[in-house]
Amino acid sequence: MRIFATFRMAVRALRRNKLRTMLTMLGIVIGVCAVISTFSLVNGAKSSVEAQIASLGQNVVLIFSGSLSRGGVHSGWGGAGTLTIEDATAIQKEVSGIVSVSPELRSGSQVSAGNQNWSTTVLGEGDEYLEIRQWPLSDGAMFTPQDVRGANKVAIIGLTVSKQLYGDASPIGQVIRVKNVPFIITGLLVPKGLSVSGSDQDDVMIVPYTSAMKRLFGSTTLRGITAQASDPKVLSDVQHQITDLLRQRHHIQPNRDDDFTVRTQEEIAEAATATSKIMALLLGGTSLVSLIVGGIGIMNIMLVSVTERTREIGIRMAVGAKGKDILLQFLIEAVTLSLLGGIIGSALGVMASKFVAAKMNLPTLTSVSSILFAFGVSFFVGIFFGFYPARKAAQLDPIDALRYE
Repeated sequence: MRIFATFRMAVRALRRNKLRTMLTMLGIVIGVCAVISTFSLVNGAKSSVEAQIASLGQNVVLIFSGSLSRGGVHSGWGGAGTLTIEDATAIQKEVSGIVSVSPELRSGSQVSAGNQNWSTTVLGEGDEYLEIRQWPLSDGAMFTPQDVRGANKVAIIGLTVSKQLYGDASPIGQVIRVKNVPFIITGLLVPKGLSVSGSDQDDVMIVPYTSAMKRLFGSTTLRGITAQASDPKVLSDVQHQITDLLRQRHHIQPNRDDDFTVRTQEEIAEAATATSKIMALLLGGTSLVSLIVGGIGIMNIMLVSVTERTREIGIRMAVGAKGKDILLQFLIEAVTLSLLGGIIGSALGVMASKFVAAKMNLPTLTSVSSILFAFGVSFFVGIFFGFYPARKAAQLDPIDALRYE
């Protein structure tokens, strides 16, 4: 029997009981909808985190003072001032593959302009910081190497600080005070939004690290060092070189813990997306369970259909239909049920993702691969759970089937 004739016969059989067909598809519809909406949410969250990681710059290596564990005491990154300007200079000169370095200090401070004030994060950085972070200015210019060497009172600010202190007016050339020290604003940063940790990256004021040390914080050590490698392929090697160099400079014995922490951009990205991967596995597994339950429903209904149509099967066999024709017909019915459920479920899944994105302000990303995956699983479910009822129908004895009442 030709495949198209068998397909038409299978569709006619499904149309005889429209309500039962729709209820049978419901499990597949719910499962596919859950798969697509789940992966849309997970992919959206992952894409958002990756975009935030990319905002750090390209091929970035972060060196923090202090260590997560030193001598049995958990202090955390930046918990101790163990890095110096000399360390940053040594990294720049002695580590192959490093193209830029920016020493860093960080502190929360109250800043003011006129009769306005605002609490923000003040960063002390090198003149190459914006190049490392790939963070352009929307107005003005970055402070110069001469400003760094002279510890000049110049600064660049983020959009949040600008809005709070100057409103819609241009901040370029304005005076901003930190601890009663006046700084001239030379540049305004392009907005970057939230960081991986959820903090506002635009709520920041950046000054030369020498100015921060001498005029603001009175510190002789660094909070951290931001470095940029020449190529992503050398990140791991650069990380090992920096670790070896700093252990040597800090006279750390082989059996002692580091008093610093070195992290690459790849490690930060992996750590940030680890939760998304776990959630994808958990939610994806739950969605697959829904598809399996839908497949069991298809098997149950197909077994009922075989029992109801036993006499019809006997008549078909009596007029020349072979077992493989019967098998193919019932298998096509099961796969058709599953694929129709997949189509409806895919449409509902995409609509659910858009609804969540619009109403709950959550990032979603519906990929073609997730839709194809859902279709593939629904097709497999139709074959897997439809094969046994189809095989049972194909193995009926024609004489017994004709006698069946």
